[in-house]
Amino acid sequence: MPNYVSVTSDKSKRTAFWLCLFFGVIGLHYFYVGRIGRGLLCLFTGNFVGIGWIFDIFRILNGKFKDNTGTYLRQK
Repeated sequence: MPNYVSVTSDKSKRTAFWLCLFFGVIGLHYFYVGRIGRGLLCLFTGNFVGIGWIFDIFRILNGKFKDNTGTYLRQK
């Protein structure tokens, strides 16, 4: 019987969602998860004129959003 190990981030999916919902246009959720370069890009482009902001909300809700180490965010 195989043993499965699930590795998740120490960053919360819930916190990232709320940051994205209210401050997603300036990329605050990227700064929260440690992706500073992407956060700066979103800050200066308005998160790609708002299109990236909507896309990020769906990625967070579907569990496809990753932190700076490449691991998925934890559920709580």
